[in-house]
Amino acid sequence: MACYYQITLGGGTGMLSTSSSSNLRLFTTAQYSMASDLSHQRSSVFHGSSSSPSPRDLVFVVNPRGANGRTGKEWKKLLPYLRSRLDKDCNICESLTSGPYHAIDITREAIREGADAVIAVGGDGTLHEVVNGFFWAGKPVVNHNKEVAHSTALGLIPLGTGSDFARTWGWKNDPYEAVDRIVKGLRSRIDVGIITGESEEAHYFINVADIHLSAKAGYYASRYKRFGNLCYVIGALQAFMGHNNHDLRIKVDGGEWETCSQVTALCVGNAKYFGGGMKITPNADPCSGNFEVVILQDFKWYDFILKLHKLYRGTHLSVENVSSRSVHSIKVEDISGSGSIYIQSDGEHLGFLPRKLTILPSAIEMIC
Repeated sequence: MACYYQITLGGGTGMLSTSSSSNLRLFTTAQYSMASDLSHQRSSVFHGSSSSPSPRDLVFVVNPRGANGRTGKEWKKLLPYLRSRLDKDCNICESLTSGPYHAIDITREAIREGADAVIAVGGDGTLHEVVNGFFWAGKPVVNHNKEVAHSTALGLIPLGTGSDFARTWGWKNDPYEAVDRIVKGLRSRIDVGIITGESEEAHYFINVADIHLSAKAGYYASRYKRFGNLCYVIGALQAFMGHNNHDLRIKVDGGEWETCSQVTALCVGNAKYFGGGMKITPNADPCSGNFEVVILQDFKWYDFILKLHKLYRGTHLSVENVSSRSVHSIKVEDISGSGSIYIQSDGEHLGFLPRKLTILPSAIEMIC
């Protein structure tokens, strides 16, 4: 009879630590499905009898409530295929998130314990939290096992609403294809963006950060995720109500301040897509060492309707009042100082301007 071990951590942030051995309990294959339903607790489930991580521990961070619960259901279906494809020396470590920011804690602890990879199972929101878990207090998290020479890699099984980051790589929203990619284990160093403010702690992003109208639309869209990709349309319509373009000033790569008049949206892309498939920064490359910054100025509501097809195809850079440039860093301020200009990254609301965004070249190793 196959056996699994579950580590349940009462209130701490540890996940694979041997210090949690008092909470270790044995359960059978039949009991596994029951335990997987306990999405409000943190757990780690892995093959084998060792309670300490090995270089082949693969930690799957699952948001069971993602995509209106579809992520949790698809994950359960995927597990048998995952087990059949991985080598016997791989430990499948499952951890179900119980709420916002939980994935950050899980990721940090997994890296500290020397996990071979942390794989985000869900949408861009789950991936965003896992990426932030690779850092702590402005520095990369490192493992505590001095004998482990490798770095922990980032992986992705896209099962969310948007899955925009996966589009840059040409990946389908196919979990079985994602498993095959993880099995092959090809890795590449990718860039990560860091956002800093006057008093806020550093925040990291892997896909696109955006400012003003698009960020406001994303803020509203997050309330309607139960409607799938339609949430982006609803969010955009709500954001347009009472919207006004604003004058912003920017400082690129530490240069002089520049004024950008009547800005509708300013998008900083480490990758190409946002908003459920809109190719907003079409020249962005997460391995280039630079952002692509696209600025839309003096757009009216009807401009978006007339030019929406260009935004989705990524052909909008030739449109009047749209500009693009490659930058290493950009600081953005609202000239009026109103404190009401939204900023988000990877679809997560971060507050309001001013902010500085800087690229961290080759910051994370990714399974791709």
